[in-house]
Amino acid sequence: MTIDRRDFLKGAGVAALAIAAKPALDIVTAATLPEESPLVGKRWAMVIDLRKCISRKNCTACITACHKTHNVPDFGNTKDEIKWIWKEGFEHAFPDQANEYPDEALKNAPAVLLCNHCDNPPCVRVCPTKATWKRKEDGIVMMDWHRCIGCRYCVAACPYGSRSFNWRNPRPFIKELQPDFPTRTRGVVEKCTLCEERLAKGLLPACVEACEEKAMVFGDLENPDSEARKLLAGRFSIRRKPALGTQPQVYYLV
Repeated sequence: MTIDRRDFLKGAGVAALAIAAKPALDIVTAATLPEESPLVGKRWAMVIDLRKCISRKNCTACITACHKTHNVPDFGNTKDEIKWIWKEGFEHAFPDQANEYPDEALKNAPAVLLCNHCDNPPCVRVCPTKATWKRKEDGIVMMDWHRCIGCRYCVAACPYGSRSFNWRNPRPFIKELQPDFPTRTRGVVEKCTLCEERLAKGLLPACVEACEEKAMVFGDLENPDSEARKLLAGRFSIRRKPALGTQPQVYYLV
């Protein structure tokens, strides 16, 4: 097959136009693609309304959502239990509350517990490999499971029982594997990280999103207009073991 000079020049011109137009097309395409807008805060905190939480008895929606999202294994026994968020009785969760006659509804109901992401975290101070650290930009107490050597100093240092140690290989005990979040290995510690991977995508923590009663509110305490800050300004709140000086950043409205 032969191509005359006119057809060749016509084809070359079309190709040149396509090449010249490509940068503009790329700009248009990039503009139409959705971009992730991370949630940004200077001091993230969690505010939990205990009365709203206990209004739905035996609800574990926040626990289920958290553990499913983060590939938390279920060993089926308390000895090997791994927990990022869990429930315990009010008196056990707040043993130092001075009120001798607390509200019976609260006294007899379980409270939702998680890592307190302390401003003064003892777990960070004792970690020899810096596998756990506090982020300067927003105060989240993080973990690098690849750097954890399983010494469990952080477990001993945490006064809230917020850290779990993998005595067994957790991977076979994950009911529904989530490929977007890393699994852990035997011999490492793990805990709640306030869903930092979701914050980077502009999403709220999984537990907050799952709570139908809106009992869990996540927000930036440095922002006076945040819902968390407004709740703390208008309601009486307590924290777990505040006398220890750890400055926990999980607040409970009572």
